[in-house]
Amino acid sequence: MGKKLFVLLVVLMSLSLIGIIFVQSFFINNSLKNEDQNFTLSVTRALSRVSRDIKDYELRKYIDLIQPYVQNQKEPDSIIIRDLYITTEDDINDQTIVHRNTVLEERFKVPPSLFFEIDADSIDISKYTNELSTKYYSKSSVDGNNAIKPQRSITEFSNLPDISKKMYEKIFESLLETTPIYKRISVKQVATLLKRELESEGVDLNFEFAIYDEDLATKIQTLNFSKDPDTTIGISILLDGANNEGYTLYVDFPERRKYLFSSVMWMIFLSVLFTGVIIIAYSSAIYQLIKQRRISQIKTDFINNMTHEFKTPIATINLALDAIRNPKIIADEDKVKRYLKMIKDENKRMHAQVENVLRISKLEKNELNISKERLKLHDIVEDAITHVELIVENRQGYIKTHFDAVKSSVLANETHFTNVIVNMLDNEIKYSDDEPKIDVYTENVGTNIILKIADQGNGMSKQVAKRVFEKFYREHTGDVHNVKGHGLGLAYVKRIVEDHQGHITVESEKGKGSTFIIRLPLIS
Repeated sequence: MGKKLFVLLVVLMSLSLIGIIFVQSFFINNSLKNEDQNFTLSVTRALSRVSRDIKDYELRKYIDLIQPYVQNQKEPDSIIIRDLYITTEDDINDQTIVHRNTVLEERFKVPPSLFFEIDADSIDISKYTNELSTKYYSKSSVDGNNAIKPQRSITEFSNLPDISKKMYEKIFESLLETTPIYKRISVKQVATLLKRELESEGVDLNFEFAIYDEDLATKIQTLNFSKDPDTTIGISILLDGANNEGYTLYVDFPERRKYLFSSVMWMIFLSVLFTGVIIIAYSSAIYQLIKQRRISQIKTDFINNMTHEFKTPIATINLALDAIRNPKIIADEDKVKRYLKMIKDENKRMHAQVENVLRISKLEKNELNISKERLKLHDIVEDAITHVELIVENRQGYIKTHFDAVKSSVLANETHFTNVIVNMLDNEIKYSDDEPKIDVYTENVGTNIILKIADQGNGMSKQVAKRVFEKFYREHTGDVHNVKGHGLGLAYVKRIVEDHQGHITVESEKGKGSTFIIRLPLIS
């Protein structure tokens, strides 16, 4: 995959993920706004009914006080009668029909002390009754001189409670204008009405309330009420006859935001869950793309390095064979032996490269049988040094040992652990541009032995040091062939050390060399 295509794919996937998150956030935000509007609407409807209930309660309370007093009065203080007559002619039945509607208003004087604490002599309370009568007269009797008597009469009596109620309401409104609100209704009564009406709207939420007279709070309020524009809803109550505002009932919901969020919590949970799944899938996809790209690059480098590793010895072998076929050379036994040794060495070198690849493959498949025995780590190190000391001497370098460990017995496989030390020494030789200078240290720490192999070579950055034990990983220096190898040696080292219940790390600084540290458990 080309770099530009890879970057474009990552950008498109990132934009898609951001778009999905934005759409979900927008949808949840709109849902919260809708829930908030529905909540406000429900509370407003409940408050409207509470306003009506307060007014009805107050009117009903005073009417209940008046009724016994009026009923116990034997005679009204005054009576007003209003009559309405309507006469119709029935020619078919030779009758005259007289309709009469009588409204009787009986006025009683009620002392204000009965229900008000106001300075007034008395209050006029009216009681209304209605009499409807229909009388049928014969026309002959009406035209004659005999006494006029109806042939038939129908009479109905009834009270007029609606008129009385309306009259009471008008009277009470004018009388109560100067009465403090706390004398008209109690905190408990308002709380009961609010709870009932809010529950009927499905709002089961703790609330605080207060009644205000314009901008001033009255005594009708709960202890913890706080007027917050974001959470408080108000409505006018106890309006006068002209619908002028008297008082305002404010209700505050301290847990309003929590309540609204709880209503969309399932949506938020699912959104976060699915977004999390998408992010994980996205991250995994990006990781796999980067990993595949890195593997592709590593494979390319590996093939290039392996090609280079095999190309040189093959070329050397071909040159040696061509030289041996030369009649002048084949007669020289010393030169023939020299060329045969070169062929053998180059063949051994190619074999070693193949063995490294096979060892790693077997380690990954857990097919490599590693038997262990009691060995002295110092002896293994000494043996490993002999494999590379000629190369070091040829480059005018040195390998010095500093065995400070008193105990060095470990449970190890001699062949594989010797290869571990050789690989580390070979790595430090390869990455020393000048003469290789290597110091090997051992020390006992608790029940472990610590082996340190330090060089004064090129060193490596911290980023490279973190990945140096990865399979096929090699530091890029602009020329992949400037140091021979294919990134398998240290990966093999790490696997073998870990198989011996050990631990390996590296400390390095660019330009100042590297120190490989192996910790192994001792055996008694």
